[in-house]
Amino acid sequence: MKVLLVNGSPRPEGCTYTALTEVEKILNEEGVETEIFQIGTDAVYGCSACRACIELGKCVYDDVSNKLAEKMQQADGIVLGSPVYYANINGSFGAALDKAFYQNSKAYENKIGAAVVSCRRGGAGSSFDRLNKYFTILRMPIASGQYWNAVHGNTPEEVKQDIEGMQQMRDLARSMAWMLKNLTDTETPEREEKTFFNFIH
Repeated sequence: MKVLLVNGSPRPEGCTYTALTEVEKILNEEGVETEIFQIGTDAVYGCSACRACIELGKCVYDDVSNKLAEKMQQADGIVLGSPVYYANINGSFGAALDKAFYQNSKAYENKIGAAVVSCRRGGAGSSFDRLNKYFTILRMPIASGQYWNAVHGNTPEEVKQDIEGMQQMRDLARSMAWMLKNLTDTETPEREEKTFFNFIH
């Protein structure tokens, strides 16, 4: 079992990383292999809707989204972590996720997903909602804890002082480990083929 924890912050060891490492610590204690993948600071092209990725299996713009997609498809569980910018996730991260999830969407079905956000004060709810939408549109079960998965603080040291937020990271990790150990492909429901409906006739 392996979980990929994706640090969607341009800061490699900032507040988002601090939250993800708390999740990682518990996953490791539960016997789950982990890797933290950081998207970095290089430019990420937004999706141009060319749909070439359907044929190629990757985006024609060779940025971090292709490497991210490869790593997420190899994992059994995915934790998406992002800082909050203007009540939303990091823009580069959003562009990377849009392309990574779209280029081979069926590969994510039944993988366990979880979202983590880091904010100074507000905007956690809308950012958390944005990340969870990737999971719900791709038939991915979502691991949860006892509250929304957010930490508060302006520095890693302040995040560590958010005792409720850090507890939530640990609780989330235990839920994800339990799901990975107990849910199997044989328990998944039958799926109908997806129907596309255009409201303009």
